[in-house]
Amino acid sequence: MKKFSVKALAIAVFAVVLAYPFTKPTTAPQSEVAPSPDAMEKEDKQAIKINQKKEHEKEQPYTGKVPNFAQYKDVKQKKTAFFNYLRPVVENQNQQILAQRTQLLTLAEKLGLEEILTDQEIQWLDDLAKQYRVRNIDSPMLQIQHLQKRVDVVPVELVLVQGANESAWGTSRFAREGLNLFGMWCYQKGCGMVPNSRTEGLTHEVASYETLEETVAAYLRNLNTNNAYLVFRSIREQLRASEQPLTAEILATGLLPYSERGSDYVLELTNMLRHNQAFFNGAETAP
Repeated sequence: MKKFSVKALAIAVFAVVLAYPFTKPTTAPQSEVAPSPDAMEKEDKQAIKINQKKEHEKEQPYTGKVPNFAQYKDVKQKKTAFFNYLRPVVENQNQQILAQRTQLLTLAEKLGLEEILTDQEIQWLDDLAKQYRVRNIDSPMLQIQHLQKRVDVVPVELVLVQGANESAWGTSRFAREGLNLFGMWCYQKGCGMVPNSRTEGLTHEVASYETLEETVAAYLRNLNTNNAYLVFRSIREQLRASEQPLTAEILATGLLPYSERGSDYVLELTNMLRHNQAFFNGAETAP
């Protein structure tokens, strides 16, 4: 996999700046002819209307599905509020997945000792296989081997920065109207919101959700089952096999297919992971 060089990227950006230096726009010359009284009155009326509209907008209550993160003018406060909103749900969903994985490993150990699974354990295993899209495998041991690659957690920090990136810190239309913090698509008509910039001929919509738990669960299920993220799961499996921590920066490299921007998207996520360390621990406010 291609390695990213921050130094090389910085040199390239610096070269562009040198080639195309920024200049302040020149001020247009003022008209030498004084505006007429009618024109001045018209401008005054327009200014009054604009001010009235702004005041009216201030009076309207916020009705989005997520908290009004746009109200925060301080960047640190906005980051803290967004992460504190999302983090508990991510941690809870990860705990549920971890409980499934623990039970899965218990069954694997039982089969390794040549013990027979109960009917209840076999049914639980079949249900889990359906949930994680492991199909057409009759052998319980093979089911478990395939499921071990999918039934696993995603680092909280990685979920947080992806949510922030995809939803513009909870302020995007899809976040406000559909509680979709991760830019996930759906493919049945009416399943979500039609993107304003959707390419002609495409039929996808941006999925809409009713609860944050539903949103996070769908995102984690997508990473754990979608064939597009096979590399992501392989990296995670290798980290487990070598008893290494599931590091967010390393796993982010498996998310190339998540965005059409590819390597630029992954580089942006890794930069966000580095720059937001102070906001990951759940403090009320970061330094």
